[in-house]
Amino acid sequence: MASNTVRLHRVLRAPPERIYRAFLDASAVVKWLPPNGFTCTVHELDAKVGGRYRMSFKNFTAGHGHSFGGEYLELVPNERLRYTGVFDDEHLPGAMQTTVELRAVFFGAEMTVVQEGIPEIIPVEACYLGWQESLALLAKLVEAEIQQ
Repeated sequence: MASNTVRLHRVLRAPPERIYRAFLDASAVVKWLPPNGFTCTVHELDAKVGGRYRMSFKNFTAGHGHSFGGEYLELVPNERLRYTGVFDDEHLPGAMQTTVELRAVFFGAEMTVVQEGIPEIIPVEACYLGWQESLALLAKLVEAEIQQ
């Protein structure tokens, strides 16, 4: 794993459009993005190129948390998202960039996630673990086939 970069790959039993929407719908984001033990509040989510988002994660047990935000750099419907992420905490400097690519496959969608520029203070393995937990929750959300 490259320094300060996390790479993940999944195949989900859901169409790319459902996964894409889960990244840009505030009510979906709060359900799947925070890793185990955290809650999420979305303060702003303007899902367009140049649009911004702001959110915060809170440790449910300890009660402390962190907030962050960024800008959408690229949005190709159902195929690709690229956005920045900056923590409000001065001890977590720098700007991260996350790229999500989606491709339709026989059973649903292949997804790759690359997050670059993770602050030095955050162990890359912890970030990787958090993403794995989040993507497991994403799968539960987007793979559900609920009849109306």
